Amino acid sequence: MNYKLNSPKDESYEKEGIFSMLKKFSPLIRDEKLPIFVAVVAILMNSGLNLLAPVVIGHTIDTYIVAKDFGGILMNAVVLIALYLGALTAGYAQTRIMGGVGQRVLFKLRNSVFNKLQELPVAFFNENKAGDLISRINNDTDKLNQFFSQALMQFLGNAFMILGSGILVVVLQPALGAAALIPAFVLLVLTRLLSPWIKRQNEHSLQTTGGLSANISESLENFKVVVAFNRRDYFNKHLKASNEENYKASVRAGIANNTFTPFYGFASGAAQLIVIGFGTYLITGGNLTIGLLISYLSYVTRFYDPLRQMASIWSSFQLALAAWDRVSVILSLSSTMKLVPSTEVKEGDALLEFKNVRFAYPNGKEVLHGVNLRLEAGKTYALVGPTGGGKTTTASLMARLYDPTEGTVFLHGRDLQSYEQAERTKRIGFILQEPFLFTGTLRENILYGNEEMQSVTNEALAKVLADSGLDALLSRFDQGLATPIAASGDATSLGQRQLIAFVRAALRKPDLLILDEATANVDTVTEQLLQGILDRLPKETTRVVIAHRLNTIANADDIFFVNSGEVKEAGSLEHAVSMLMNNKRDS
Repeated sequence: MNYKLNSPKDESYEKEGIFSMLKKFSPLIRDEKLPIFVAVVAILMNSGLNLLAPVVIGHTIDTYIVAKDFGGILMNAVVLIALYLGALTAGYAQTRIMGGVGQRVLFKLRNSVFNKLQELPVAFFNENKAGDLISRINNDTDKLNQFFSQALMQFLGNAFMILGSGILVVVLQPALGAAALIPAFVLLVLTRLLSPWIKRQNEHSLQTTGGLSANISESLENFKVVVAFNRRDYFNKHLKASNEENYKASVRAGIANNTFTPFYGFASGAAQLIVIGFGTYLITGGNLTIGLLISYLSYVTRFYDPLRQMASIWSSFQLALAAWDRVSVILSLSSTMKLVPSTEVKEGDALLEFKNVRFAYPNGKEVLHGVNLRLEAGKTYALVGPTGGGKTTTASLMARLYDPTEGTVFLHGRDLQSYEQAERTKRIGFILQEPFLFTGTLRENILYGNEEMQSVTNEALAKVLADSGLDALLSRFDQGLATPIAASGDATSLGQRQLIAFVRAALRKPDLLILDEATANVDTVTEQLLQGILDRLPKETTRVVIAHRLNTIANADDIFFVNSGEVKEAGSLEHAVSMLMNNKRDS
């Protein structure tokens, strides 16, 4: 399966209406129906009270101001104050409610994305840049938060105001109302034509923001290499190109998002001129009063001002829709590494067995061709071969970081794919050449993923380490188990980090321990410490060692030569060296 996160190809939104597009957000607000209902009621109250005000003003002019009735004017003034205070209260209530909805949606959405990422296999992270994923989690989800906490209710409030004003201008004076709404129909056509283009511009802007984030993340992670090779010029050039692309995309998105504003402003002015001109004509003919004309002008303002606001809100909606497309792509993914039903245990003494295993990376050529091998419990095996020959791929299949394209990997006679994740990781340990640490304490790092020992005290853990011969670890750290560890590892030497990784694996007492060049970059003293940890593993533990240094594999019980998609038993160390030399001459 290809896990590459490309831009959504489906452009059916160009044919969708507003309600069809709003349905896309329904999964986000499934648990927020009650507060949204209350907020909608508050919006209706706010809109209704604001729509009553022009009627009161027109009635006051025609009835009390013309008759110079000060008492009636004062009474209606009190009514207007009450209407405006009620509208203010309703508006404040919906703002508070939707602010909470937006934050809860953001919280749940980010949790959903985090949980989904943890379900996806290693192949997904190999095919996508970390910076782009961070941008989708932080930047894109925040766009959705802003939409739900601000733009959505503004959109609905303005929609109600536009609908109410439109109905009232037609009901109060149909001819004048129809004339006043002519510019609105022009805007409707323009909006439908330009909306798909605006969404595409926003989508491209979000993609370039993700690309910029990915480039910055990648460059900062490897900045020591940049400095060591004095390639700041490459760093600057690479980042400048990415930044320039993001700048151009953002400018285009900004222009697109503000395209409607001048048109809506012009339409509002045109509608007011139509009302004043046509309204004056109707007044001279006795078909309209001055108070009603003023009410009309007020309703036209209440119709077109929200439309003008809708221009920016519509852009926010398009931006949120583009952000949701990018986030929903992740949420729609499913892991191909499914749990298969447990089958009958195969007879035999092999701890792990490959049966006609083939493997190819997504969109790549086949790396392993029909591999068969057997590993017995308690023995040490070495995988040797040229760089790119398939050693790490073979080891990754043993740990089920990937599944075979064809064939089966058996552990204790059972299909490896039938093991629950917790059981599999308990039985199989994997130590990499570059160990990864987490920001926290030494204790937290060595107990990472070890559920059985999470609750033990520091004293009990220190005793377990001593009994297992692993107390040399504590002597390397000034504050013992409480020593703070940084994820970057800058304050911790490579030897210390590798020591932590070895102890982390050894404490789990795995059935199979895979070491991928685990001692390649450490000094001789540290290598002896690490070898001591391996020697204290239970005698049933099977070890698979990937190494280029021949002294590392000198004591292996069996050696496999991995090259060109094949895994062949090499037998003795001398034979393995001979195969390596022959391969070098052939290449």
